[in-house]
Amino acid sequence: MQTANNEAAKCSLANACRRTRASALAILWGALFLVALPTGAQETARAKAVSRRLMCVCGCNQILGSCNHVGCSYSHGMIQEVDERVARNESDDLILQDFVQEYSQTVLAEPPAKGFNRAAWIMPAVVPLVSLLLLWEVVRRWRQRAAVASASAPKVSSDLMARARDEAGREGE
Repeated sequence: MQTANNEAAKCSLANACRRTRASALAILWGALFLVALPTGAQETARAKAVSRRLMCVCGCNQILGSCNHVGCSYSHGMIQEVDERVARNESDDLILQDFVQEYSQTVLAEPPAKGFNRAAWIMPAVVPLVSLLLLWEVVRRWRQRAAVASASAPKVSSDLMARARDEAGREGE
């Protein structure tokens, strides 16, 4: 009977230890999860979308939502401002316009497709096509010149040929 009690005590002690370990691990994982969260995490998906359309102005040349510049003094404040404006339900265009007024157009991740900036949208497609067309034309002309040069003989009149034969015949005598 006493051995049964000892066995029961050992089992309950082992179960208690397992529960304590499981609780401690759960607390540890929770603490690690909280520590791993970035401090400037954005609140909504819309705020994240707006911040992906902006550049950080600290000089790291990264998108605002993914600026990982150590000690960046701009990104946290800018992300917080975007979050506040989204919480006030301001339109995305209004938020972007306000950032452009405050930081200039360099804050935009992509230039607007109007005015001179349209060239930034058109040139990446146009330049390679024009270059290929020019290369094709140059190669075509080179081939034509080579074909024309090898296929034709010099044009000499029959009078000049007769004169050359006469002179060649006189020199041979």
